Amino acid sequence: DEAQAENYRKMMVAMATDIRVILIKLADRLHNMRTIEAMPKQKQQEKAKETLEIFAPLAHRLGIHAIKWELEDLAFATLHPRKYQEIKGLVNQQREERERYVAKAGGYLGKELEALGIRAEISGRAKHFYSIYSKMTRKGREFNEIYDLTAMRVIVDSVKDCYGAVGVIHSLWKPLPGRFKDMVAMPKFNMYQALHTTVIGPEGRPLEIQIRTRDMHETAEYGVAAHWRYKEGDKASGKPADPTAAKLQWLKSLLDWHQETDDPEEFTDQLRGELIEDEVFVF
Repeated sequence: DEAQAENYRKMMVAMATDIRVILIKLADRLHNMRTIEAMPKQKQQEKAKETLEIFAPLAHRLGIHAIKWELEDLAFATLHPRKYQEIKGLVNQQREERERYVAKAGGYLGKELEALGIRAEISGRAKHFYSIYSKMTRKGREFNEIYDLTAMRVIVDSVKDCYGAVGVIHSLWKPLPGRFKDMVAMPKFNMYQALHTTVIGPEGRPLEIQIRTRDMHETAEYGVAAHWRYKEGDKASGKPADPTAAKLQWLKSLLDWHQETDDPEEFTDQLRGELIEDEVFVF
């Protein structure tokens, strides 16, 4: 345990000085999880647990959702194979029906947006198995009580169009109270930006809709990595350097801890707490 704790500490310190370290660690972990069958059972369990406790939350913190989702689902399949198969089966059972529904609602919405001159790419969005499982366990819900299994993503050209699209959506379908979230005006800590709303769509069924621009979409999938090309700052055109610097402030605070605590295990506990802690906003 102590050696492992020391490893985490080294990794976090290296990462705070050069973020590429963690991008490579995440890619390496993803590869490990994709080939986990090759490991002995005990090792599989340890790796999967560590993935859920440290690596998936890290990917989440850095906004790299493309890796976060896959890590979670692979770890979930390893730790709870029966539960995983059960949820996968339930999701697949309704897949065709959901795709038909989203295509119908999307076609309808697309026409309305076009009439207002808003260009949009509309697609369905598959819900990840681990997030369904988390919702079921955390909120004590049954599978059929989870709203956002049927989800739609709308990608538009500008921030103005994001708000325009929400206006159209809410005039077409009745929004569910308390389900509208504006993370464009107030981005999440990991740079995630989008508008989320849940409406009573066609056939009286709940439909979750995410609206974002292409840039927001790229950031939502790849987080810090999406902003890599700005890292050096374009000196010739005087463009600002790294817009992610402020967002990575918490990494810098890790270095301060590192200097304060000599005990690697204490550091790991702090790290877990920092990663899993719920958000608190202070105004």
